[in-house]
Amino acid sequence: MTEQIMTIASDIFKASLDLYLDVAIYMLFGFFVAGVLHAFFKPDRIRKTLGTGRIRPVVLSALFGIPIPLCSCGVVPVATSLKKQGANSGAALSFMIATPESGVDSIAVSWAMLDPIMTVIRPVAGFFTAIATGVAQNFIGKESPALPTMPLQGCGYGCSSQTCGESQIQSTGSAKISPPVFQRLFEGLRYAYGELLADIARPFAVGILIAGIITFLFPDDLTLWSNAHPFLSMLVMLAAGIPMYVCATSSTPIAAALILKGLNPGAALVFLLAGPATNAATMTIVKSIFNTRALVIYLSMIAACSLGMGMAVDWIYRIMAVNPQAVVGQAGEIIPFGVQVVSAVILTALIAYNGICALRRREHAHDHGHAHSH
Repeated sequence: MTEQIMTIASDIFKASLDLYLDVAIYMLFGFFVAGVLHAFFKPDRIRKTLGTGRIRPVVLSALFGIPIPLCSCGVVPVATSLKKQGANSGAALSFMIATPESGVDSIAVSWAMLDPIMTVIRPVAGFFTAIATGVAQNFIGKESPALPTMPLQGCGYGCSSQTCGESQIQSTGSAKISPPVFQRLFEGLRYAYGELLADIARPFAVGILIAGIITFLFPDDLTLWSNAHPFLSMLVMLAAGIPMYVCATSSTPIAAALILKGLNPGAALVFLLAGPATNAATMTIVKSIFNTRALVIYLSMIAACSLGMGMAVDWIYRIMAVNPQAVVGQAGEIIPFGVQVVSAVILTALIAYNGICALRRREHAHDHGHAHSH
């Protein structure tokens, strides 16, 4: 019995390791681009360029949100800040949806683990979902009162980021001189390979492990059920994705593993859209920041757009006569094995370094608090 368990665990580990090797170099590239964005693309600039109106701010918010790497938790402080500084509810909701559904890191991982069709459709679908939700909120929703302007506690770019205070100061202190370009780039890359990677590391590792379990345990005849019940499979993935906390990057290996087991790409896209954009905590926050009607619009539009986009993507695969099981993950195979190994070692070292730093910070905070208690 013990030997059988060890064999199963070994097979799951091998499947997860194969996925990790495929995606490591794309993760490193995605975080590099995220660092550049963080250095030169601040949330306060988004607020300044939104403007007024029911449609234009919604579209601009979606455009700004698509490349920024933020999970559904980390996007809340930024959206709240936009709301406090005068953005209408539709624009804030649009940003809250577009940002976690995509991001440069998840786009890079999508290219490695999915295929070119899904890599393009995923941010496009997120963009239109965000616009549809924001416009619906501005036309049929009830505008909630503007939130009082105050310093925002928490992060602007990730769940545990400590740089929000700095970005808030920069947005209010017009006399502050911008640092040199190279310094800004260095700080952006330090953020990307530090705080952002630390935020994503745990859910991404869980996603890789779940993908390995799916690869090992799920039956290969899932294709038959999925082809017979494509819309039902979308509803199942919608029900699974809405309450689950999963970021855009960590949801990708799960979707890839399900597609390889035969799930129709439309159902996988539903999970990729609904999972990152919603979770139980975010739904509670949406209701508190906006109102109950906004929450209903938020969930209804995400569900409707995800299902609609899912049906559209299944149609695209049929029209193009593409077998998703045959093309998923092919991008990872063009990278030489040695490069994959080196990239995986570097990524693992960065994750370990960030984990050690976080542990030391917690120990320091604990010792500091213990000293004050005496």
